[in-house]
Amino acid sequence: MGKRLSKIITRTGDNGTTGLSDGSRVAKDDARIEAMGDVDELNSLLGVLLTHDIPEPSRAYLNRVQHELFELGGELSLPGHTLINADAIQRLENNAELLNASLPPLKEFILPGGTPAAAACHVARTVCRRAERRVVSLARQTPINEHLQIYLNRLSDLLFVIARILARSDGREEVQWQHERE
Repeated sequence: MGKRLSKIITRTGDNGTTGLSDGSRVAKDDARIEAMGDVDELNSLLGVLLTHDIPEPSRAYLNRVQHELFELGGELSLPGHTLINADAIQRLENNAELLNASLPPLKEFILPGGTPAAAACHVARTVCRRAERRVVSLARQTPINEHLQIYLNRLSDLLFVIARILARSDGREEVQWQHERE
C-alpha cells in the first residue's frame, strides 16, 4: 500500500488538493475523496459506538468491520487496488442473519433510539448509507471494485440488526413508529 505519514503537517493540501496513495493529487471535493471521507466518518462512528457496552458477538463483528472499512478506504485511495471481496460481503450477510434470528419479526418501522448505544448504531447506519451513495456516485464516474457498494449495503443491514439488539438490551423495547399518534 502507499506511503505512511511520518510528518503530519505537510502544507501540500493548502491549495485544495489532497494526495491519493498512488501519488496522484485530486481536489478535496473529488467524488473519490467524498467517498473516502464518508467511509472514514463511518469508521469513527463505529469507534464511538464501541465505547458503549456492546454484547458479543456484535462487538467482535464491529471490530472486524472497522478493519475492513479501513481497507475499503485504502482501496478507494489506491485506484486499481482491490482489498474488499465477496468473502467480506458473505461474512456480513452471515453475521446479520445470525443476529437477526434472535430478534422477533418486524411488524412496524423502528425509530432510531431506544438506548444511547442503539441510537449511536442508527447514526452509524445512516452514515453507512451515505457512504454507499457516494461510492455509487464514484462508480458512475470511474471503474471501481463492485464489491465496495455491496459491502456498504450489507453493512447497513448488519448495523440495523445490531441497533435492534442494542435497543432491546436490558429488557427494553424498540421504539416503533406509530402512524396514528394520539
